[in-house]
Amino acid sequence: MYVPDDPPANCPACGDPYDSVSRHADGFVANLLDNERYQRVCFYPATDDGDPVLDCYHHTHEQAGTD
Repeated sequence: MYVPDDPPANCPACGDPYDSVSRHADGFVANLLDNERYQRVCFYPATDDGDPVLDCYHHTHEQAGTD
């Protein structure tokens, strides 16, 4: 999984704490309906060596306020 060299303290998309972050350069699927660990994923645009990517910030149920 992608781990930033200098991860932000809070999610840059929503400002809430997050559990982990992943980076995606290709297509992907986010299904949270059946996810016991994560309630919300925020998508934040970034670049990797000049190429567009999406950083996905994963929020647990507790972090998303749905505990």
